[in-house]
Amino acid sequence: MRIMIAGGDGFCGWPTALYFSNRGHEVAILDNMIRRKWDEELGTQSLTPIFSLEERIGAWKETSGKDIRMYVGDLTEYDFVENAMREFQPEAFVHYAEQRSAPYSMIDRQHAVFTQVNNVVGTLNVLFAIKNIVPDCHLIKLGTMGEYGTPNIDIEEGYLKVSHKGREDVLPYPKQPFSFYHLSKVHDSHNIMFTCKAWGIRATDLNQGVVYGLWTDECKVDERLYNRVDYDGVFGTALNRFCIQAAVGHDLTVYGKGGQTRAFLDIRDTLQCVELAALNPADKGEFRVFNQFTEQFSVLELAERVSEVAKQMGMEAKIAHLQNPRVEKEEHYYKAIHTKLIDLGLKPHLLSDELISNMIETAIRYRDRVNVGVIAPSASWR
Repeated sequence: MRIMIAGGDGFCGWPTALYFSNRGHEVAILDNMIRRKWDEELGTQSLTPIFSLEERIGAWKETSGKDIRMYVGDLTEYDFVENAMREFQPEAFVHYAEQRSAPYSMIDRQHAVFTQVNNVVGTLNVLFAIKNIVPDCHLIKLGTMGEYGTPNIDIEEGYLKVSHKGREDVLPYPKQPFSFYHLSKVHDSHNIMFTCKAWGIRATDLNQGVVYGLWTDECKVDERLYNRVDYDGVFGTALNRFCIQAAVGHDLTVYGKGGQTRAFLDIRDTLQCVELAALNPADKGEFRVFNQFTEQFSVLELAERVSEVAKQMGMEAKIAHLQNPRVEKEEHYYKAIHTKLIDLGLKPHLLSDELISNMIETAIRYRDRVNVGVIAPSASWR
């Protein structure tokens, strides 16, 4: 299968590219390298050393004998998208190429506008390019569980059966996004759903939970293939951030009470889920929604678990409750359905103490790369 991966230089995109290539697919990466520029803007860097995309692809060729094509450019430039699509003729388009941080989108007006323009316009360009050039291509779009918010009812997979005044219908599940970033994902979902109806595009929207972990089989082969991992207050996600904080002797920063419950999954399961979507494509004109996660935890539960593992490793990792910079419920009901990927064959890697200790050990190895000055939250929702 010819698979184009937009955002293939990023945290999810790079291991996905190697995963598909290792399984014999013809893979192309499309990226504008902006994630690296955000590190410069924020004064941070990946915990692990990250080589240039050219060096990464060369190392993959050297270690595996397999080629990955590279297209450097921006999804918001339609001519670039069209030319890349026309040359590669993808059968599946995996779309990770968006600004993915809620805090980044909340820094100020400029960052909010950038996030929405970058994400929404980029996705619209992909949709038009599919329609005009590869109309049978399957769009696999990375969404987010954050589109749903924290409703006081169970979260279904994309759709909800509604009874109203004696009539019934199946409607898109109501969206209550957390940030300008999450709002951009909602706009994406609406645009994709419309084009499936209007143009017959086939699409799978993967509403992904928070991804933790670092290592995949392919990324471990050579240091030049390592994946990035973030620890800062803008791009660092809860579990990864806690493990790195424990390694450098920093308090584990829990926002508010820590009762915020979210959906989580291992990076290896992200790869499984995308593969299952690619091998079992949506029908023509179908807008399919999968909730992509394996477990649910509160932020405090994760911090306590990291603290306990660190203690077993002979380290003290204290938990610090910071004033919550976000506007969100800190204690709430949360139960999300996630059966469709399980039905397709997903075999989850559930969170283990071994994974946490491996993350802490990796952070100890690279602790000199950690700038503790960027760990504190710097963006406010207020």
